[in-house]
Amino acid sequence: MKILVINGVNLNMIGIREPELYGKKDYKSLVSYIKKEAKSLGIEVTCFQSNYEGAICEKIQKAYQKYDGIIINAGAYTHTSVAILDALKAVEIPTVEVHLTDVYSREEFRQHSFISLYAEKIIVGKGFIGYGEALKYFSDKTAF
Repeated sequence: MKILVINGVNLNMIGIREPELYGKKDYKSLVSYIKKEAKSLGIEVTCFQSNYEGAICEKIQKAYQKYDGIIINAGAYTHTSVAILDALKAVEIPTVEVHLTDVYSREEFRQHSFISLYAEKIIVGKGFIGYGEALKYFSDKTAF
């Protein structure tokens, strides 16, 4: 099983940006956590981060027929990007949306997600562990 993990705008700044919300562990720690969890589940994982909406769309498009699933935390693009939603719909790859914080308890504008219109599962407010849960979700799906 091959999973693409996409992290969007400002995710490279975790550990620095609002540590009271996002924690003190940096992006490199997040990638290490994801790779460790994927390995324990026998999943091949590729991690990608960009602050550019177009680059995220291109990465999704290039995933077509190459990945079994996508885990995406698009950051603020979650709430603004029809383009990312359209890219996900175009490739028809099963997708799990993940957010480090509980976006439903934050500002009103963060409570709307374009990605949720396509994602088959949404995990919020669990920090790094949310990525592990998303990987487990894909692992469990293929076990049947």
